[in-house]
Amino acid sequence: MLSVVVFDADETLIDLRPAVTGALAAVLEEMRRRTPVAAGVTLAEVESDWQAVFGAMTAAPVMEIRRAALARSLDRAGLVGQLDEFAELFFARRYALSHPYPDTLPALAALRADFTLGYATNGNSRAERCGLPGVFAFELYAHEGGLPKKPDPAFYAAIVDAAGVPAERIAYVGDSLAHDVLGPQQSGMRGIWLNRLGLPLPAGVRPDAEVGTLTELAAALRSLQPTNA
Repeated sequence: MLSVVVFDADETLIDLRPAVTGALAAVLEEMRRRTPVAAGVTLAEVESDWQAVFGAMTAAPVMEIRRAALARSLDRAGLVGQLDEFAELFFARRYALSHPYPDTLPALAALRADFTLGYATNGNSRAERCGLPGVFAFELYAHEGGLPKKPDPAFYAAIVDAAGVPAERIAYVGDSLAHDVLGPQQSGMRGIWLNRLGLPLPAGVRPDAEVGTLTELAAALRSLQPTNA
């Protein structure tokens, strides 16, 4: 019997992209206020700086990756020496604009009667700062207490420890096939793919369930429970 449901954060429960875009727009506006050189810098360029540094820093804490991306953006306008100020601006706006998807809170409320709920993420979307305070029985954040990022097996082992039940009684829900389906499955959990974008399922990957919205999750979890028939 499944008794614990654990969720990824960004692009699963939290609509991160508008928050990041809004925060970067605030950074760019401040860059332009401080120097005319920044007039030639575009939002698209600032957004692209994340991908430019991410590949070399995949295993690093998300906050460090974001600071490196901001440094690259600021260097476009000769402002890299003011990184700390701009990082503070970015994160203030990023958290102020971070909200759950419309289906998140109703779905979590519906599940709480039957399941223990957990929250485990590679990112820095603190539940209490993203509209989800007091919802989860436990929260796990990569790079806190030496916890590595998904898909390191130690991340999933920490979920099992925090849940306090065998892995087969845990379902993990998220938008990433590699991190939120394959990784949990290899650790003995059920992996449920939240496919908000309606993407095709690659060959060789078999989620235990696939849902297009969190509204469908309760029914998907019921379908995974054993019956008396």
